[in-house]
Amino acid sequence: MAFMAVLESDLRALSAEARRRYPAVKDGAEHAILKLRSMSSPSEIVHNEDILCIFLMACEVKITKLSVIGLSSLQKLISHDAVAPSALKEILLTLKEHAEMSDETVQLKTLQTILIIFQSRLHPEDEEDMAQALIICLRLLEHNRSSDSVRNTAAATFRQAVALIFDHVARAESLPAGKFGSGGHVFRSNSVTGDVNRSIHRAEESDIVSGDPSMMRETLTKAGKLGLRLLEDLTALAAGGSANWLNVSSIQRSFALDILEFVLSNYAAVFRTLVPYEQVLRHQICSLLMTSVRTNVEFEGEAGEPSFRRLVLRSVAHIIRLYSSSLITECEVFLSMLVRVTTLDLPLWHRILVLEILRGFCVEVRTIRVLFQNFDMNPRNTNVVENMVKALARVVSSLQDQETSEESLAAVAGMFSSKAKGIEWSLDNDASNAAVVVASEAHAITLAIEGLLGVVFTVATLTDEAVDFGELESPRFDCDPPAKLTGKTAVLCFSLVDSTWLTILDALSLILARSQGEAIVLEILKGYQAFTQACGILHAIEPLNSFLASLCKFTINIPIEVERKSVLQSPGSRRPESLIDQRDSIVLTPKNVQALRTLFNIAHRLHNVLGPSWVLVLETLAALDRAIHSPHATTQEVSTSVLRLTRESSGQYSDFNILSSLNCQLFESSALMHMSAVKSLLSALCQLSQQCLPGTSTGFGLASSQRISFSVERMISILVNNLHRVEPLWDLVVGHFLELAENSNQHLRNMGLDALDQSICAVLGSDQFQQYASSNPLEESHDTENAVTGLRSLECAVISPLRVLYFSTQSIDVRAGSLKILLHVLERHGEKLHHSWPDILQMLRSVAQAPEKDLVTLGFQSLRVIMNDGLPSIPVDCFQVCIDVTGAYSAQKTELNISLTAIGLLWTTTDFIVKGLIHGHTEGKGSVNMPSVFGRIDGEKMENAEVSFRKHNEHAVLNIVNPDTLVISIFSLLQTLGADDRPEVRNSAVRTLFQTLGTHGQKLSQSIWEDCLWKYVFPTLDRASHMAATSSRDEWHGKELGTRGGKAVHMLIHHSRNTAQKQWDETLVLVLGGIARLLRSFFPQLRNLSNFWSGWQSLLIFVRNSISSGSKEVALAAINCLQTTIISHSLKGNLPMPYLESVLDIYKHILLESPKYTSNTAGKVKQEILHGLGDLLVQAQSMFDNDMYRQLLEVVHVSVKQAMVPSDNIEAESECLPPMQRTMLEILPLLCPPEHLSSMWSYFLQEILQYLPRSQSPSHDEEDTTEKSRVAESIPRTGKAIKHETQNGVASVSPRQTKVLVTSATITASGTQRYLFAEKLVPVLVDIIVHATAVEKYLLFPEIIQVLGRCMTTRRDTPDGSLWRLAVEGFNRLLVHDISRLSMNQPDPSISRPTRVRIWKEVADVYEIFLVGYCGRALPSNTLSAAALKADEYLEMAILDILGDKILKSQIDAPIDILQRLVSTLDRCASRTCSLPVETVELLPSHCGRFSLTCLQKLFSLTSYDSEADICNSSRSVVSKIAIAVLMERCENILNRFLIDENNLGERPLPTARLEEVIYVLQELARLIIHPDTASALPLNPHLKCDVAKEGNQEKRSHLFVLYPSFCELVISRESIVRDLVQVLLRLTGEELGLIKLKQTLKS
Repeated sequence: MAFMAVLESDLRALSAEARRRYPAVKDGAEHAILKLRSMSSPSEIVHNEDILCIFLMACEVKITKLSVIGLSSLQKLISHDAVAPSALKEILLTLKEHAEMSDETVQLKTLQTILIIFQSRLHPEDEEDMAQALIICLRLLEHNRSSDSVRNTAAATFRQAVALIFDHVARAESLPAGKFGSGGHVFRSNSVTGDVNRSIHRAEESDIVSGDPSMMRETLTKAGKLGLRLLEDLTALAAGGSANWLNVSSIQRSFALDILEFVLSNYAAVFRTLVPYEQVLRHQICSLLMTSVRTNVEFEGEAGEPSFRRLVLRSVAHIIRLYSSSLITECEVFLSMLVRVTTLDLPLWHRILVLEILRGFCVEVRTIRVLFQNFDMNPRNTNVVENMVKALARVVSSLQDQETSEESLAAVAGMFSSKAKGIEWSLDNDASNAAVVVASEAHAITLAIEGLLGVVFTVATLTDEAVDFGELESPRFDCDPPAKLTGKTAVLCFSLVDSTWLTILDALSLILARSQGEAIVLEILKGYQAFTQACGILHAIEPLNSFLASLCKFTINIPIEVERKSVLQSPGSRRPESLIDQRDSIVLTPKNVQALRTLFNIAHRLHNVLGPSWVLVLETLAALDRAIHSPHATTQEVSTSVLRLTRESSGQYSDFNILSSLNCQLFESSALMHMSAVKSLLSALCQLSQQCLPGTSTGFGLASSQRISFSVERMISILVNNLHRVEPLWDLVVGHFLELAENSNQHLRNMGLDALDQSICAVLGSDQFQQYASSNPLEESHDTENAVTGLRSLECAVISPLRVLYFSTQSIDVRAGSLKILLHVLERHGEKLHHSWPDILQMLRSVAQAPEKDLVTLGFQSLRVIMNDGLPSIPVDCFQVCIDVTGAYSAQKTELNISLTAIGLLWTTTDFIVKGLIHGHTEGKGSVNMPSVFGRIDGEKMENAEVSFRKHNEHAVLNIVNPDTLVISIFSLLQTLGADDRPEVRNSAVRTLFQTLGTHGQKLSQSIWEDCLWKYVFPTLDRASHMAATSSRDEWHGKELGTRGGKAVHMLIHHSRNTAQKQWDETLVLVLGGIARLLRSFFPQLRNLSNFWSGWQSLLIFVRNSISSGSKEVALAAINCLQTTIISHSLKGNLPMPYLESVLDIYKHILLESPKYTSNTAGKVKQEILHGLGDLLVQAQSMFDNDMYRQLLEVVHVSVKQAMVPSDNIEAESECLPPMQRTMLEILPLLCPPEHLSSMWSYFLQEILQYLPRSQSPSHDEEDTTEKSRVAESIPRTGKAIKHETQNGVASVSPRQTKVLVTSATITASGTQRYLFAEKLVPVLVDIIVHATAVEKYLLFPEIIQVLGRCMTTRRDTPDGSLWRLAVEGFNRLLVHDISRLSMNQPDPSISRPTRVRIWKEVADVYEIFLVGYCGRALPSNTLSAAALKADEYLEMAILDILGDKILKSQIDAPIDILQRLVSTLDRCASRTCSLPVETVELLPSHCGRFSLTCLQKLFSLTSYDSEADICNSSRSVVSKIAIAVLMERCENILNRFLIDENNLGERPLPTARLEEVIYVLQELARLIIHPDTASALPLNPHLKCDVAKEGNQEKRSHLFVLYPSFCELVISRESIVRDLVQVLLRLTGEELGLIKLKQTLKS
């Protein structure tokens, strides 16, 4: 419908345009519109000619506008198939007439219409219509008056018409319709390989339409005939003639030739299938091209222009590329002519055109293949491919003869670089003539090089194709080369290589040698690699070796041969310095690096076919290895930059790393090589190494050493990577290593030994030995026997070189080297050895006898590996030998560390033997932990090995060797070593003996234990004790280090080890520690032995005597021996009571006899004993009764009492506690009575209270409270320390009620010390009391409170001390913690009423004395710091809070007189400020006023009515009544005192503290609300009391009535704030009396 609408729009436009001048056209258009509206589709228009006729009528007018509309509409009708085929002639006639018009628009529309006709159903089918349509295009093309746009459009239209015609021919002849040519243009990729790959793709497409002679036919369809006539006319026009069918006299030959080239390149199927076309091609087109290609005739006009020549050559190229199989002769002629052009002295552009054609042939695999098959492989034809290659090579070699060769080379490199970047090279427009010549020559050479590389890559591609088709075997396969090539492609490749390799090699090596550009070098090296690999696959030995040798020349340049000749000529002379510099100055250019990479690629690909060529490759790789490890080697970029960073930070570092990695990977890939290839490689390495071996030690250069090192390393790498087939290679590799190890040159010897080490370890670490380790060694089968036999021979072959090296030489270095290898073998693979142990142990035994220290050390290292990790692998008959060898190393005097370590190996041996005993006696209960070496092997395999080994080998150990004998022999050896004169050795032996017994004691029988105790343990103790007592006490001198000033300088020895006696003391300590471990671990088992009690007694005697010996460490070790024994077993219940009592007796004896000992040892021992007593009580609670507990406390008491005796150094002792007192504080929490001894709490607490300050008078409880208060009030405020009630001493009360009075001398001598001890003791005491039993605690609670109170009163004596502070904190804590137990509601039934009363009395005493006499007082300003004063004030507030908030507000069970005293205490503290004269108040510190004010606030708080719950509390109600009376009296005194002071001062202001106090009182009175029950205690008139008692008046301010007179007096105060507050109070009083409400009622 859209088409119909557009058509109608065109008709309307036509009608509008012809409305005035052409009415007929207008009427026709309108008539057509009406007709068009009656139609619904374009198909209806076909049958109605009126629509077409009106448009043709419009064109007949030949007016531009009408013609444009008409032609446009015709195009639309034709495009939509709305025109009948019968109308074609009329349309073509109209188009012919319009083509003759001069208007350009009309001409373009005409050409468009012709092209649409060819594309539509109206495609001309007869010759006349076809010719007429084509003639219109040609006339517009050749017409002189045609514009350029018209000519161009005509040319394009004609080309498209020709393409459509030949497409129609292909369809009519049932040929493939695709276009398989290149369209007449040569497309180039970024590299030659890319062009070759693209040609492969095009070849695959063109093969689809390849002509088969049997399929060719001579008959043509009508369309085929039309195409043939067109082809003939085009050929005639291209030759410069006229076209008979098209009736065209002439056109431009280049245009006709271009169209002809287009047809040849895109419609090859037509020429290959249709004989008439093929005949035209053969006889007419080829003749035309041969004539045009000839160079011996000078062409004139258009035929001599380069563009025409280009078209001719392109056409020739298409014929050779597409039709060479059918046009053999013609193509041979063409190729010969093209090759000949390269040798003639023709213009450079002409030769470049020919070289482009030849280059295109060379990069096309199919073309080269077809040409070589049809020509070179046919004896009757010319070797065209070989000639092409030679022609290209001649172009390349001409570079040597040019004067501007260097410039040309640079230009060639630039062209390759541009191409690699994807940039087409072009010459600048303003370039000079010389630059144009150089560039043109470079272009020609570039084309030649690319052509040669194309042949190279073509050979590689065809070779790969032959491999894919199975005609050739891949070099990676393990197969022998075939005797003769049979495959068609394989034969072709071999022939092509054989005919071209030498020419290609000469040309490419020339360019590679002279070029430096990266891109060109990469391309040529790719060619080297591709051609060399192809030669290897084809087994073309000579080309392979030649290319390989050429490539190696470009890798690295080291003057090896020159150096070698110099060495051979004069072995004893030094090399010239120039050679040294030349050798050391190694510069790798980018070309070298890329060449090396290429060599690696070739070696990887062809490793199985290189054979003897390996020597050349290895020499190159050895030179590379030397360069990599040379400190002077560098790359070219780094060497040209002086300011470049170090080698590690530059680009060459990565180059060397990459090359080194490639070098290693090459030899690692030997595992994939054929065995013969591996042997060839190893033989080449041996040959390379042997060439450098010196005849003598002189004349051996660094380069030779490096080459030998390279060979050795690579042989090891090959061996490691071929362990799965090591047997055929082992003799060849190890034989060369042994040769090096026996060389006279030290460096080569070391190299050989290291190589032998690595080789042996590699073989032993192979899978074969691992599989054997995981197999069952006793499983009998034929296969297993054969495998074991083979492995036995291999193992012996692997280990035998070590034995040969050690016993066949007298060189210490070689022997040491063999021992080092043995050590490495044992460390890494010792568990895999099964048949070599006799030889190994014999070798180690002989090493132990050697006088050389280094050999002994190396031998012992191997022994240590065996004893630590290799015992499971050792044959059973070698156990005793191992022990003997270990003993020999322990007793040797060469190296002390060896002896010490050997003793540790004896422990390892015992551990292994005893574990075998466990497995033997408890078979099936579990497996034994194997040594750690098995943990480093595969878990599954070793699990199987472990099971099988234990089931057979360990039982064999038990059957062949008596385990008890082995163990006893080790113990005997250790005891002997325990008497060694070297302290280190004997200490290690003693330690090992006891550690062994402690570790395996559970596994030893009773008989062995008895032997151990009476033959080894106690004799060792006796001998050590005897030697410690009898050894010399003379001071030792350390090892002499040298001399200074003529005097010897000795090594310093610590004073604790500088005599023989002290060294034996250390041994004795170790013995005691070992005995302690045995007793701790095996006491229940040992005490069942006979005569053990006598041994225990001897041990106790030794402990008792150890203190008198004067050795502190021995005494402490002895105490620890007893302590650990009784603690560990008392907890388990294994300690009989006699043992515990014997230990306590020893402790008591030591502590009671300690005054006889004045050394420092006694103090340390006592501290240790005290700690032990605490731990003993904790661990052995169940074993203590009351008597034993009392005995323990008496022992502790005596010790502490002795420590508190005054010392002469009072000043020193005042700074810190004595050690005994510190120990006492540490163990006090441990001495608390256990649950079953709860009755001892009283005794325990009394003991503690003895150490705190006490009263001198025994009647302290009888003192009158009033007297205490009076005394407290009489304390002067000067801050001087005057004692109140208590002296600064300790009243020590024993359980027998004996009393020790403190004298003034004691106070003077040790007061500070006792205060310090008391400071540390108070927190401990409080913690103990908190956790004490309630019944026992409260019996002593009054005395505890009393003691704390006395501690609190020390504030006068030491205001800066901590005792009174800690006592206050403890006092508060106890009251808070125990206040619930003194509650009235739920009193603790365990606390009697008299006890509670006594407790409250003591509490009241403490509060009264401390608060009144010691709090809120003025102290000297220089006594305490501001921070300390603030902390003390906080403490005072805390004790007030406890009293006012916790105690008085709680429901306590305290008598009323106690409550009165407590409230009175607060009142007396609150009266401080108001009771002082005005002058004194001004001097009072601020904290004193705050303290007094806080006490006043507590009184208000006690009186205030907060909730009904307060009154429900009976105690709270009583306190409130007491407090209200006291408060009212206090408030009245404060207000009256204020009035008096104000009157006395006159105009002077009142002190701030006094004013603040009055304001606070007035404010609190206004806020205070009291309960009626509280108000009943007020001194009011009876009628006021009755009114207060009425119901509904729960919240009253009845207290205001009491103070009403004072309020009235204060009305006249000078202070405004006081007057305001008084007014408020008077108003509140009026409200309470009801006066305010009455007044308001009267007003209303």
